[in-house]
Amino acid sequence: MSQADWDYIVIGAGTAGCLLANRLSADPQRRVLLLEAGGKDDYPWIHIPVGYLYCIGNARTDWLFKTEADAGLNGRVLRYPRGKTLGGSSSINGMIYMRGQARDYDQWAQLTGDPAWRWDACLPYFKRHEDYHGGADAMHGAGGEWRVERQRLRWDILDAFARAAQEAGIPASPDFNRGSNEGVGYFEVNQRSGWRWNTAKAFLRPVLKRPNLTVWTRAHVKQLLVARDADGGLRCEGAQVWNEREMVTVRAAREVVLAAGSIGSPQILQLSGIGPGALLQSHGIPVLRDAPGVGANLQDHLQIRAVYKVHGVKTLNVLAANWWGKAFIGLEYALRRTGPMSMAPSQLGAFTRSSPEQPWPNLEFHVQPLSLDAFGDPLHAFGAFTASVCNLNPTSRGFVRIRSPRFEDAPLIAPNYLSTDEDRLVAAQSLRVVRRIAAQPALAPYRPEEWRPGPQYQSDEELARLAGDIATTIFHPVGTTRMGPADDPMAVLDARLRVHGVRGLRVVDAGAMPTITSGNTNSPTLMMAERAAEWIQGSATVHPESEHESANGKSPMHHAGELAYSSPISRHPIGAQRREA
Repeated sequence: MSQADWDYIVIGAGTAGCLLANRLSADPQRRVLLLEAGGKDDYPWIHIPVGYLYCIGNARTDWLFKTEADAGLNGRVLRYPRGKTLGGSSSINGMIYMRGQARDYDQWAQLTGDPAWRWDACLPYFKRHEDYHGGADAMHGAGGEWRVERQRLRWDILDAFARAAQEAGIPASPDFNRGSNEGVGYFEVNQRSGWRWNTAKAFLRPVLKRPNLTVWTRAHVKQLLVARDADGGLRCEGAQVWNEREMVTVRAAREVVLAAGSIGSPQILQLSGIGPGALLQSHGIPVLRDAPGVGANLQDHLQIRAVYKVHGVKTLNVLAANWWGKAFIGLEYALRRTGPMSMAPSQLGAFTRSSPEQPWPNLEFHVQPLSLDAFGDPLHAFGAFTASVCNLNPTSRGFVRIRSPRFEDAPLIAPNYLSTDEDRLVAAQSLRVVRRIAAQPALAPYRPEEWRPGPQYQSDEELARLAGDIATTIFHPVGTTRMGPADDPMAVLDARLRVHGVRGLRVVDAGAMPTITSGNTNSPTLMMAERAAEWIQGSATVHPESEHESANGKSPMHHAGELAYSSPISRHPIGAQRREA
């Protein structure tokens, strides 16, 4: 089955895809199709902040990926959450608003050879969609779609940790997003009045009635349609899409934009014949472009979860230990949208150096008033806090590869954590920084006791090995379709996010990052999408075949009165979502 052509096809209605659909469909003369393999974001736990506990590991909202057994983690396999719903990972993530450090973007500019990626050039694109609780200033925007608020709770144990961090030499910071995030303070979050604010609510819902925008859910891309032009060059013309009943062919007159994420985008490229030649041949896939960088350069932040028992202070372990406590938590949220149910997974943050020799903050702390053995496990029966610390600039590199030519099969994900001497040393040093903070006077009244990894482990070798036992992903995979100059054989994209050697195809998601940002990766991905939308619109030229009117003078689009969550078979709506006021 073949549908009428579109001007733009955006694959993936996640963090980048929702913004792209909004911006590209702002021109009423451009027809935009947004494809999402998951369903609508109508699951209630998506919108309650603590609901990430019920979204991660849930097939309704998560791809349920797992890593390969990792030598750096002493052979462990990790759950690898990726959002599979409208809003993508912004529907299941930690909601932390974090840009990173100015030097991250200056490094991108150096690696790509394009000054457009410098911090001062990127800052206006962060601000363009921002709605900052403190109003507009030189560093923040107001009135945009992407709401940034303070958290609606505090904990005595976290306040004490913040004071202890300051006693250990880490300055207080009221704002991590001004170019240097060094310091300690509460994270700001993407919430509105105690509700999660995902990209579907921010960017997609307000424009669903645009007659030139259509969104298909349950639309899983099998592969891209790539053909050779008369000059022998490759051009992406569209995609084949499985709608759970049949295969549908969709075509783009102007561009196809892959926004399927650092795992999904390289998988789709490889399935389409764009990737490492030997890998594709081993699966019987014709090699259209031998691109060894597709799926390579995987980077992620590995968090090492140090747990300390405490006494005489409230923690979530104690508060939620019985049904009375849980009932109180639920009532507080129902009445005021405050308290533990409004919590981001991590509330307090700190950025510092693993050693005095480091030229910039290379550690990020996510501090929580709770503890458990692993994500999804019950809380411990004793009062405790967790200080998760990650190396912001890991030198370990992994990869993503298809396992078979079947688009239904999950790809092979191998992060290769702690595979370099530098990363193992930073891991050991980071645990010593935790110990230094825990030993400060501000925490002394609560008698902190190191429960994990345990004070008996002291050498670099011991601490690095123990880090492998207790560390887990913090869900920031990037780099698998990285930008770079054309003469770099491992670069997949140019500095405008266009796929080298394939016209009409871009990748706009965290996979495009050449190096990982120094913090959480959701908001940097939005900034990249904001930039890409401008570039795409700026490169648009008139093509006769893209004119909207068919031979009988009627548009092939649905009528303006239909909402855009439609079936790829009938084009009838399959469920209009409530609009935000």
